[in-house]
Amino acid sequence: MKTQTAMNKDWFATARTLSEALPYLQRYTGAIVVIKFGGHAMGDAAEMASFARDVVLMRQVGVNPVIVHGGGPMINDLLTRLGITSSFVRGKRVTDAATMEVVEMVLSGLVNKRIVQAINDEGGRAVGLSGKDARLITCTPDDPELGFVGRPDDVDPTVLQHLFAGGIIPVIAPLGAGADGQSYNINGDTAAGAIAAALKADRLLLLTDVAGVKDSSGEVITQLSPDEVQELTAQGIIAGGMIPKTETALAAIDGGVRAVVILDGRAPNACLLELFTEHGAGSLIRATAPRTPAHDAGA
Repeated sequence: MKTQTAMNKDWFATARTLSEALPYLQRYTGAIVVIKFGGHAMGDAAEMASFARDVVLMRQVGVNPVIVHGGGPMINDLLTRLGITSSFVRGKRVTDAATMEVVEMVLSGLVNKRIVQAINDEGGRAVGLSGKDARLITCTPDDPELGFVGRPDDVDPTVLQHLFAGGIIPVIAPLGAGADGQSYNINGDTAAGAIAAALKADRLLLLTDVAGVKDSSGEVITQLSPDEVQELTAQGIIAGGMIPKTETALAAIDGGVRAVVILDGRAPNACLLELFTEHGAGSLIRATAPRTPAHDAGA
């Protein structure tokens, strides 16, 4: 049984948290925040609902969130069920015509609408689309050996600006089309970075299944400059699957994104912690990283 005193303490803590968040809420009013959503959280109903609530709250306080999602495990599952065997070149899936049909079906259909529905269920207004809609992403082939895997060549964010004006949250499947209309599969992080750069977004949040960029002792590095990222990569400290994420971060910053954060999407309220608290979450990368223990609200 909870006493009145205990409940008062909870209420006071909640009120204090809201009060302390005010400068950050003001800081991000009208800001564009692109979120790459993927990993474990996509397959867990409770975590999906928690993520959706966070996104709806962000829109409610004046942030313009854009969700770009992956869907690798769901694609693998359907390929297996259909008896389609994937081949790989240098660790990357070769996307032939049959695989491309499955990729488009899963990303634009099953996964995209699941996220849209989760956001709508929490009181938001989300619309699902892919990079093929309204010529959002025009692609060129990334590598002839990989088949229909594309690299964003041009991003036209006009449709996203119209959705912002209507208070609608875009949920984007990482697909694009070539100049000839051919469909291409795009790496989710790459698509998110290209969209963030085209929007000159205030933040690009790359949600992963790790806490962030780690140093040689395994501790998360809270703030990094591009030069430091390149140095850690040369030393082999940034390695494996973290390399493409930091490469995406550097390309986004070079394209005009104010800052990129690599953070653990499994952590409860990860996006809110990053945007609306003093210390943020994960590893923040920007052109000039401040030397303070906290993420700067004006950064």
